[in-house]
Amino acid sequence: MALKFVTRKTVRIDRVSSTWLILTFVDPDAEILYVPTEEVLPTAEREGAIPFDVPDVPMGHHGDECAFDAIRKAYAPPDPALDRLAEIVRGADTPNKDLTPQSRGLDALAHGFRRMMIHEGYDDRESIRRQWYMYNALYIFCGGDPEKLKDPSAVR
Repeated sequence: MALKFVTRKTVRIDRVSSTWLILTFVDPDAEILYVPTEEVLPTAEREGAIPFDVPDVPMGHHGDECAFDAIRKAYAPPDPALDRLAEIVRGADTPNKDLTPQSRGLDALAHGFRRMMIHEGYDDRESIRRQWYMYNALYIFCGGDPEKLKDPSAVR
């Protein structure tokens, strides 16, 4: 049975990278719901979904770490490239923008994608599709195996 996750709509770094992580390394058949912030926890309860990137949930921010870190530790297989990618995401998604040399660049790109999403009027899934290759490229940059990667058609 496929996993089901739920998070806030109008995605940015942590929600995009977490969706990529889930569909690439955790469960390619997972269903991911994007709802208004106030609906995340009621939706999780009603749908039996795992909430992520909202306050006070296991798959959220804890200390210096973000939802990507929590999902990776709980569900993803061990992978040194994912460990390195998690540092880039963590730096981009938290106040620690200088955690890695790539974190500020990822933050800048994410802001650009969000502005494109708002300007062009596409939805969260399309935003994730457009950013998918960026996360594939970062994974390979971090030493990951290209054979493990998926195409953005995984986002449905």
